[in-house]
Amino acid sequence: MLYSLCHQFIQSIVEGDELYTKIGKNVPPGESEGWTIVLTERASRFIWALECGKRDERLFRKAMRILLKVIGKTDDLTLLTDGERRYGNILFEICYELLRTGKRGRPRKTLKKGVKVRLKNKGSQKKKPGPERKKYQAPKPEHPDTPQNIENSDIHANHAEGFNAAPRRMCAAFRRKTDTYAKKAERLQERLNVIWIMHNFVRIHNTTKEVPAVSLGIIEERVTLEDILRLKGVNS
Repeated sequence: MLYSLCHQFIQSIVEGDELYTKIGKNVPPGESEGWTIVLTERASRFIWALECGKRDERLFRKAMRILLKVIGKTDDLTLLTDGERRYGNILFEICYELLRTGKRGRPRKTLKKGVKVRLKNKGSQKKKPGPERKKYQAPKPEHPDTPQNIENSDIHANHAEGFNAAPRRMCAAFRRKTDTYAKKAERLQERLNVIWIMHNFVRIHNTTKEVPAVSLGIIEERVTLEDILRLKGVNS
């Protein structure tokens, strides 16, 4: 991850989504530590975050801090999510600037220049008590100098959702119809780390026909499992 963040990215579109499995025993989803946040770069399919835990602010904040490091290396970053407002809310808390216009009064808070967050509200759009919920929206104020160059049709997390099928094939802990779920969150995270390495640096993506890290320009050619096992500290 540190090596990946040494590179400069001009523009980046990141999709955010969640994946769920059981941890330890069968408990209600709200109490499970098996929620996994996925942050994937749309063009290259490079996964920036693959973190598991309870579906609370702590998990979202951890993922957003990873994204904050990516923001520091980009001139234009767009975060797209399906229905989950905490992505934008927590990112706004840790990635904002004061818009000083010279007018009297307290400066308004906005997302940093070049950062956009778009939310697609999924599910029923029937009218309910309170203000009407828009289908496509920016959950937090954005800098007026940030280019607004994203169409409503592009606001989705389809690629991140498509990736969610891969852990179910690669990791028994994500199989819904068996009881082979992980016993501890730490063990599940270890398996997610292996999937992260395999997806980003070893396997060729079916759509891009390239390894995601190569497609993003982080490395020049794919890494083999033999290369990974030869790295210092891997077997320690």
